[in-house]
Amino acid sequence: MFPTMPAREARAQVTFRAMAAALSYPGRRQTLPVSGFEAFLAIAESLVDLESSYTTNSRDLDAQVGPLGGRRLAIAEAHYQFYPTLAAHDLIELREAPVGTYLYPDRSATLIIGCRFELGLLLRLSGPGIQSATEIDVAGLPEDFWMLRASACAYPLGWDVFLVSGNALIGLPRTTRVEVA
Repeated sequence: MFPTMPAREARAQVTFRAMAAALSYPGRRQTLPVSGFEAFLAIAESLVDLESSYTTNSRDLDAQVGPLGGRRLAIAEAHYQFYPTLAAHDLIELREAPVGTYLYPDRSATLIIGCRFELGLLLRLSGPGIQSATEIDVAGLPEDFWMLRASACAYPLGWDVFLVSGNALIGLPRTTRVEVA
């Protein structure tokens, strides 16, 4: 008889694999096992534990992520930052998100941001994991976010970003160059 995995662990494992593939192949859509609010919760279950920190601008998500054991910290300190919606006024504080240090680049923030993959801002991606260049359409984010991300990313420093739309996930590691086309 083979051991069985509880549903929550199986969901976390599938989610984590999708996240790893999203960072390995920037700009390529990956599929999460759930969508909408549940997608953010599944990502949190995959990342947040007793040794991590998080922040979110969603009270509903905060109520669900808190019991996972991570410490809720300010934007300037939190390693995992969840933004089911990101508005222009959120960018003021987001400027403070950690980018790591040259000695500890892993102390940067990972941003998980809700958006829509449809006609919107056309982005051209290039860098490791992308053959020549690829383009994606992203709607629902302030246009200034892309300038803010560019100023935060100077390898090895910067943010790793996951864009979530329904059950689709796109990863943008700090090494990916994003140009607004």
